[in-house]
Amino acid sequence: MPRSRVGWCSSEPSAVSCTDALARFLASEESTGWRDLPVFAAGGSVGRACAAVDAERAAGHVIAPAPERIFAALSLTPLDEVRAVILGQDPYPTRGHANGLAFSYVGPRPLPRSLVNIYKERAEDTAKAAPLDGDLTRWAQQGVLLLNTALTVREGASKAGSHLSLGWGAVTDAVIAAVSKRRPHVVFLLWGAPAQAKRGLIDESRHLVIASAHPSPLSARRGFFGSKPFSRANAWLEAQGEKAIDW
Repeated sequence: MPRSRVGWCSSEPSAVSCTDALARFLASEESTGWRDLPVFAAGGSVGRACAAVDAERAAGHVIAPAPERIFAALSLTPLDEVRAVILGQDPYPTRGHANGLAFSYVGPRPLPRSLVNIYKERAEDTAKAAPLDGDLTRWAQQGVLLLNTALTVREGASKAGSHLSLGWGAVTDAVIAAVSKRRPHVVFLLWGAPAQAKRGLIDESRHLVIASAHPSPLSARRGFFGSKPFSRANAWLEAQGEKAIDW
């Protein structure tokens, strides 16, 4: 059953803090599997990252995504359902764009340019026309973990990467390592150098890594276009006896 999309792309200030959102996530059924990781324990890396995010908000910075969406990727794709991982760097910093799922966008056109390029490669790879919207929830609900290496960012045109030093890296490292250890057959799509830096966390004797350039307009023509990640992922999954993903 599709999970709630309340607060999908609101850019209005929220009274909920990251710490509040973490507590709600850990109390939810969807956190089963994830909440067992040491980084989610009291005083662990997730709590420290949330405290840093809350301090940023208290200092007057606008943070994306809305607190209710910070843990959306983990909520929509529980650990025992992960079949593929798409790893982004951090949420879209443009006001109203981030929704907690890497590369996903819910809002009016135009779509973010990286997502446009993802859809372009998808069309070339699978012969499917690009969707009219940028909502990737349908991927997440099929077991595609749409994970950013940092779960938050300051909003603003020049703020990309602004929360990479807040401690989220230890959190996402633990998530990737847990997927590698606990899941049987997973495809990891590592787009760009920051994502590929996580490759050492993946047991490639059990999982498939598809690495390429990032879909950003600055790099998509240097190896993302023509990489055929979607058909390659499905061919490998089916060879392992797994169901293909409807990209």
